[in-house]
Amino acid sequence: MVIKYQLVKKDPRSMARLGVVTTPHSTFETPMFMPVGTQATVKTMSPEELTDCGAKIILGNTYHLWNQPGHKIIEEAGGLHKFMNWNGSILTDSGGFQVFSLAKIRDIKEEGVTFKHHKSGAKLFLSPELAMEIQNSLGSDIMMSFDECPPYPATREYMEKSVERTIRWAKRGLDAHKNKDTQGLFGIVQGGEYKDIRKHCAEELTKLPFDGYSIGGLSVGEPKSIQNEILEYTTPYLPEDKPRYLMGVGSPGAILDGVERGVDMFDCVLSTRIARHGTAMTTYGRMLLKNKEFERDFTPLDPECDCYTCKNYTRAYLRHLIKADEVFGQRLISIHNTRFLLRLMENIRQAIREDRFLEFKNEFYQKYGITDDKDF
Repeated sequence: MVIKYQLVKKDPRSMARLGVVTTPHSTFETPMFMPVGTQATVKTMSPEELTDCGAKIILGNTYHLWNQPGHKIIEEAGGLHKFMNWNGSILTDSGGFQVFSLAKIRDIKEEGVTFKHHKSGAKLFLSPELAMEIQNSLGSDIMMSFDECPPYPATREYMEKSVERTIRWAKRGLDAHKNKDTQGLFGIVQGGEYKDIRKHCAEELTKLPFDGYSIGGLSVGEPKSIQNEILEYTTPYLPEDKPRYLMGVGSPGAILDGVERGVDMFDCVLSTRIARHGTAMTTYGRMLLKNKEFERDFTPLDPECDCYTCKNYTRAYLRHLIKADEVFGQRLISIHNTRFLLRLMENIRQAIREDRFLEFKNEFYQKYGITDDKDF
């Protein structure tokens, strides 16, 4: 296996676990959050800033990089790491989620999916084989199988057919993978809210030689209670000696819920997306910096944070930048939000080491303002 996972410690009162993942480009502890670099960049942030925030692995988007600048150009540049000047690990998704979230009209067949580009309307076709070709050209450390991300809700009949196709596509992707000595590949467990279908998908995929396993089809509109129930049911069917990745989940509450249920890796655009609108994550919940209450607030954004932004700038200054539509304000809040989530992961890992994860989670929930039915 190209991707190695070492289980270091289990939490005695939950499914939370501390581990170490080794890829061709870096070694990092889990649980870990992966900032999203859709277009070979985490929006507004430099690689050096990501490193300063504690990032060890970031995510790149296969669909977008395939369309611009093109995977062959990135291959000519020496691969995605060299192209974007990132020395850590990179995980690339398969493009499947974008096909099913951005394309309004699509034709799903056994061969693959025909759909229209989300902006130009150009006709595109993506298959398990092409998804592997693109990701092999990008040279990411961890690649994703091409799957269907079904809508929520979906009927049992639809989900059964979809999952069977996803399993067949997973096998085809494995066969098409050309760089087995330098790139790992994860299978994706689908099944919606149907537990028996999730179990079947997990059991079939774990028979195959994947480097790790992703849990897909969650955080797509289902209630928080269903997401947690499905996670708690699914993760025990995944191998203990391989990483588990919950796709597209990155709010603080959802991360803590996922860790409690045995998840190792998370990703989401949330930290930089809300930053562009002037929203910061802080120890005591989200802060909307456009609010007038911060006009003369000359204190740090979050006194408990150790990021560059909090060490050097005030809430009043950040509010001014956001109100003035200055990109520097978006950058500073992106740096803070990214560090906030990566520092959360550091604190989670330390809590697992000290057998106090559930206490830490409850304390964080209370401070941040998370409830059983409300997450931020």
